[in-house]
Amino acid sequence: MADRLTQLQDAVNSLADQFCNAIGVLQQCAPPASFSNIQTAINRDQPANPTEEYAQLFAALIARTAKDVDVLIDSLPSEESTAALQAASLRQLEEENHDAAARLEEVVYRGDMLLEKIQSALADIAQSQLCTRNGPPHQPSPAES
Repeated sequence: MADRLTQLQDAVNSLADQFCNAIGVLQQCAPPASFSNIQTAINRDQPANPTEEYAQLFAALIARTAKDVDVLIDSLPSEESTAALQAASLRQLEEENHDAAARLEEVVYRGDMLLEKIQSALADIAQSQLCTRNGPPHQPSPAES
């Protein structure tokens, strides 16, 4: 995944492409201009161009990309962000990371203990089932002892 500055550069390039494409398509679809009320047969026979639809499509696309650019700009670090502030922020994130790691280790330990209990219970169940299939265990009578 690209960093925010690269994402911003890509969004600005995309915005420039959209502007160029919009101008090109709108120029291609624009009706020809009339000169001194002279209409040729070609101009009268041309169907109506969907210029309005293209204009709305490109306007929506450009507006959405411009909004993405604004969001990316807002997510960049501010000018007030000094090295000391960044270091303090990193220390805080490191502390949070250590706390999360400790909680994770505790959860893993409890999970291991629970797994051992479950495995022990399963072993007891398996042993009980084996005993019931083989019949009751042979108990020596007092006379045999």
